[in-house]
Amino acid sequence: MHRSIAVGLLLALAMSLAWLPCTAIAAGWKAGAASQKITPEAPMWMAGYGSRSHPSTGQLNDLHAKALVLADPQGTRVAIVTLDLVGIGPDVADPIRAELASKYDLPAANVAFCCSHTHSGPVVGHNLRTLHYDLVDETQQKLIDQYAPKLQANVVAVVGRAIAALAPSQITWGHGTATFAANRRNNKEPEVPELRAAGKLVGPFDHDVPVLKITDNSGKLTAVLFGYACHATVLSDYDWSSDYPGFAQSALEASHPGCTALFFAGCGADQNPLPRRKVELAKQYGEDLAAAVDVVLAKSLTPLAGNLQVRATTIDLPLAKTLSAEEVDAEAKSTDKYVAARARRYQSMLAAGKALPGSYPYPIQAWRLGDGPTLVTLGGEVVVDFALRLKQEHGGEKTWVAGYSNDVMAYIPSRRVLTEGGYEGASAMIYYGLPSPWAPTVEESIVTAVRSLIAAEK
Repeated sequence: MHRSIAVGLLLALAMSLAWLPCTAIAAGWKAGAASQKITPEAPMWMAGYGSRSHPSTGQLNDLHAKALVLADPQGTRVAIVTLDLVGIGPDVADPIRAELASKYDLPAANVAFCCSHTHSGPVVGHNLRTLHYDLVDETQQKLIDQYAPKLQANVVAVVGRAIAALAPSQITWGHGTATFAANRRNNKEPEVPELRAAGKLVGPFDHDVPVLKITDNSGKLTAVLFGYACHATVLSDYDWSSDYPGFAQSALEASHPGCTALFFAGCGADQNPLPRRKVELAKQYGEDLAAAVDVVLAKSLTPLAGNLQVRATTIDLPLAKTLSAEEVDAEAKSTDKYVAARARRYQSMLAAGKALPGSYPYPIQAWRLGDGPTLVTLGGEVVVDFALRLKQEHGGEKTWVAGYSNDVMAYIPSRRVLTEGGYEGASAMIYYGLPSPWAPTVEESIVTAVRSLIAAEK
């Protein structure tokens, strides 16, 4: 063969091989991400702590709504919306879902709202209503009422921008580890540094950091989704802040220009970042979490193949009891302002001819990301026992569990925590405005529903 012909063939072969990854990406998955600031423009009542006595006074860092839209080779799309908020309820989420379905043909089951649960964000709609029911003045209530529709518009817009940004992508996944979360029920906060140093912290805990990596056809990082099971409660003052999850996202975006970093909270209802209460610690934990994600990003990760499988359900989660009208009237006279506030709201419901709740419509999703992990989203503040059990049952590396998703209506205790009682097992229900702890079947009801969704995917 003539030398020039041979060289030409080799060059042609090299060029065709160079294009193979791009061709594979173009024929496969697509992804798009976008971000939108949602920091309130005026001083406003903050959510998360009942001890606060006045509106916000400043700002440490911004709050964001972010969207990651994934599309599989068949064109099925899902949108993961992450929110730097303590939580949302159906009053906020349902209108957004309706508009996304109408405007972008995204079914409700294909949209997940994942709240970081920062305690340094604003009151949102009816979420944690008992904490501020009849306790804020008319001006503050007006600001609360105005914030929700602005948030809804921002979320619809950011999902729309993520859809517009959809492009052929390589999507890979893996796991890292971060250890600053401590079980707050089983470890006394002042003792945590010493216990941690001695390796004597008591669990259970979940230090896993699941990571979804999205790169474009040139290999550039365009988005990263990651999770961690820990309360966003480092900070407790009056400055707007996305707490450690926000600092983690900012650190990743700074070290990877052009990347959108998105955080979802795992089952961290009984897990705290300890020690805490200092800005320096919020930044440090954020940097620690970002570093854990970066370790994963530097590895050779598992690529997604196959197609999305989307399953969702709403189960009727029963409460242990409801309250009679007489019990409501008695509680309205309570010296506990939150018990009394809950009772006054119940009195208004009864006066309007409405029945008091005996159960709650509880949302669950299970998305299988092709042949990769299954993302399970659970409503409420879910304790770590759920993640550990679901991972054991369905495969630890391929089961990602997000709490605080779609509707943050209450704490969700396991049977163990419910039996033990305490804040997560019982008394926190007051602040969410529910009349009693959950029924003893709460754990089995949720786990059984998840099991059914995952089985339906196969």
